[in-house]
Amino acid sequence: MTPLLASCVFTAGIVGLWFLDRQPNYRSSWALWIPSLWLFLSGSRHVSEWLGANQKMSVDEYLEGSPLDAAVYAILLAAAIVVLIARRKKVVAILRKNLPIVVFVIFCAVSIVWSDFPAVAFKRWIKSLGDYAAILVILSDFDHKAALKQVFARVSFVVIPLSVLFIKYYPTLGRMYASHWVGTQFFVGVCDTKNMLGMVCLVFGLFSFWRLLELRRFWRPDQRKILLVHGTITAMAIWLLLLSDSKTSLSCFVLSGALITAHRFLSWARKSLVLHLLVAVVILSSFSVLFLGIGSGALEEMGRNPTLTGRTDMWTALLSTHTNPLIGTGFESFWLGPRLSYLWTFQIVNGITEAHDGYLEMYLNLGWAGVTLLAILLLTGYRNVLRLLQRDPQAGRIRLALFVVAVIYNFTEAGFRSTDLIWIAFILAIAMPPLPARLARAQQRPAKLRPHQDQPAFQTL
Repeated sequence: MTPLLASCVFTAGIVGLWFLDRQPNYRSSWALWIPSLWLFLSGSRHVSEWLGANQKMSVDEYLEGSPLDAAVYAILLAAAIVVLIARRKKVVAILRKNLPIVVFVIFCAVSIVWSDFPAVAFKRWIKSLGDYAAILVILSDFDHKAALKQVFARVSFVVIPLSVLFIKYYPTLGRMYASHWVGTQFFVGVCDTKNMLGMVCLVFGLFSFWRLLELRRFWRPDQRKILLVHGTITAMAIWLLLLSDSKTSLSCFVLSGALITAHRFLSWARKSLVLHLLVAVVILSSFSVLFLGIGSGALEEMGRNPTLTGRTDMWTALLSTHTNPLIGTGFESFWLGPRLSYLWTFQIVNGITEAHDGYLEMYLNLGWAGVTLLAILLLTGYRNVLRLLQRDPQAGRIRLALFVVAVIYNFTEAGFRSTDLIWIAFILAIAMPPLPARLARAQQRPAKLRPHQDQPAFQTL
């Protein structure tokens, strides 16, 4: 099949997936295109990279960033703000339910004060607001559950098939080489690194797998369409995960997928104590294999050495860099200027702009104060996930999966960063959604007075 013919076939396939996945009882809002585009850019490449700009940047270029990308993100953020102003009552109610997230965002803004590059930190903080604005657009929709399905489906139907198309038929776009001399080939699809491709397949593949788990009656036409559509995306995502050789993403997919499968089909796994135990086992087993040397054979089977492909050496170099242990270097300010130039003198760090550990990344930028706020987000977020599981198990399962993914993924990758797909998925998982309309009305309705206590007793004369 020629590249042109393959492009036509994949384009028709993407349109077909969109058509088959339509929700007949849900009329989507145009505003959902804003989080859809935001997620697409977060899960693929910047606009400047799509237009052919060089991905390799110098220290000064990384400091300045791309004016084109900044303009695109600013337009999307402005459009989201317009939508949120129109929905301000519901937005305020959502923010009140999620005060820990609000406090974290405010602390990030305050940390700009002690950044070495306050102007850059401020621009990055403004850009980070787009993550929260996109999530608020979804949660403030009149049917936020259907909106979530549609947004994730829209993006997954593009990034997953396009990644397959690029890798198989456009190798200059879908593949990259570690070195022109060594010639090691990596598969990146619509992304710019193999690990990012793994992250995209993890999040969107997990979403499609969750849609499959919720099927009940396969003989119904609408159920068969979901089976076809999301079965195709899940299969493509798993194939890309194996091809990308992103062990972190593959492990997260298997562990979180097994967890929500158990919760879906095993009644005993829905008990609170058992669920806590399963979540603890999944997280602690990953931590033990990676950092405590327990089950090191599993690490070797995955093709990783005890240094986690050089990560431990890099972490030593990063921790030796002078930072304020209490408040860090300021919001997303660690990888900037002379500090970045110094770090790139180390061979193990050269060309890297992340710590490959989300918790360490948080410490370097925001110190122990930021790590503490992150811990509060994790604890309160887990509580929110459990509450939603009790109220709506179907919606709660995908949030539980995304929560567990974020915790494990950040052991070896820096996913707690703005415009990172894992960070967006994490905030979406822990954010408490608004109550359904019927429950909200039930809470607002005054309780009926009971005759023997609150109503006056009338006696017949």
